Amino acid sequence: MIKNISILGSTGSIGTQALDVCDNLSLNVSALTANTNISKLEEQVRKYRPALAVIFDESKYSDLKQKLSDTDTKVSCGMEGLIEAATIDEADLILNSVVGMVGLEPTLSAANAKKNIALANKETLVAGGSLVMKAVESNGVKLYPVDSEHSAIFQCLQGCPEKKALKRLILTASGGPFFNKTLDDLKNVTVEQALNHPNWDMGAKITIDSATMMNKGLEIIEASWLFDMPADKIDVVVHRESVIHSLIEYADNSVLAQLGVPDMRIPIQYAITYPQRFESPVAQLSLTEYGKLTFFEPDYKTFKCLRACKAAIDRGGLCAAAANGANEVANKLFRDRRISFLDIGDLVEEAMLRQDNVEAACVEDVLDADSRARQFVLDSI
Repeated sequence: MIKNISILGSTGSIGTQALDVCDNLSLNVSALTANTNISKLEEQVRKYRPALAVIFDESKYSDLKQKLSDTDTKVSCGMEGLIEAATIDEADLILNSVVGMVGLEPTLSAANAKKNIALANKETLVAGGSLVMKAVESNGVKLYPVDSEHSAIFQCLQGCPEKKALKRLILTASGGPFFNKTLDDLKNVTVEQALNHPNWDMGAKITIDSATMMNKGLEIIEASWLFDMPADKIDVVVHRESVIHSLIEYADNSVLAQLGVPDMRIPIQYAITYPQRFESPVAQLSLTEYGKLTFFEPDYKTFKCLRACKAAIDRGGLCAAAANGANEVANKLFRDRRISFLDIGDLVEEAMLRQDNVEAACVEDVLDADSRARQFVLDSI
């Protein structure tokens, strides 16, 4: 098992839960990074005493450096700082839990520095999947999924010694706060309603993605890269209880599922300790307390983001990067109350369709497609 970990995005939902896991496993923390939350980052630095602390927002660098002047922790900022945290010598594993496209370059840097990676940053594979998987393979490093759905598939695949025996991946979706709603029902959705997730406690951006089902669309793209599966062999089923985290189906139609209470510390810990398992602070699953588990078809007509992501895989190339970039901006605009909830899906779908399906030759191609999609959304409003 690893002894030292670097956590990118330590003040967010995944990052704070990862630190709970570190406490449980008595791991050393080599680096911590945050976007803007210097008060939380300072608190974490004083507890874990990492060699490096990074604040991505460069305007907050001086303030953080002053606050930590009495410690031995080096302070850095911006993308340069994130990359430094992703390649720090002391770390055995890099946990990337930052939100958005900002996670792509640190992931590539970690792979090129021959660091094993626990990945909770969906956008890394969605936008730059071909580049990331090439870097992982050429450097001989391991990429462990942290998302509960991909971790579930990864765990189930431990019982699948032959790829040819695998028939289908089945991702489960909670359905978010707007399960069974129609387009008419969603016309006047408020930000507060969209942030009211029934099962998971997540950051604002990811919670809105769950409400639009963009989150599940991103996971389909991510699963395609992680497990080398075409889109037509990846299905989604809405499972309201979030007890079954995902399933795999074999050629003989036997199905394996991974179950557990909805608590991200299980997949985080497994990514850190694989292939070993240890006791965790997570509650034990009692199926009798749930009583029943339910399953429904996803609504691709109402939830346009889900449809757009499926189409992005079929179109290929940089279409997924465009869909992701458009969503990041549209998601924020909705949270800022500048566009409606339904506008998000319209903008994501249109930006994806406007993108030519050319392959990315380098990271600059991905960043360019992302930038153009973002600008399209801003111009549209």
